[in-house]
Amino acid sequence: MLKKDLVTEVAKAAGLTKKQGADAVDGVFEAITKALKVGEPVLLTGFGKFEIREKKARPGINPKTLERIQLPARKAPAFKAGKALKAAVK
Repeated sequence: MLKKDLVTEVAKAAGLTKKQGADAVDGVFEAITKALKVGEPVLLTGFGKFEIREKKARPGINPKTLERIQLPARKAPAFKAGKALKAAVK
């Protein structure tokens, strides 16, 4: 499903125009992004949890030169599905 398909489904389900549906979807994405930027997890009960996870530094290989390099530690967004979502997908 593409973002435009999601916008169409949201607009249809909420009785909105496609423009209003796009604004709603964009608003949700912005709110999730803003919370994750400050390190706050986003819990959507029954759906899942968005959070930031710390990734440790690790060795890697430059694919162009095959040179061994050290990849730095970083933060990465992650999603863990909730029970209801897992059950619906089964």
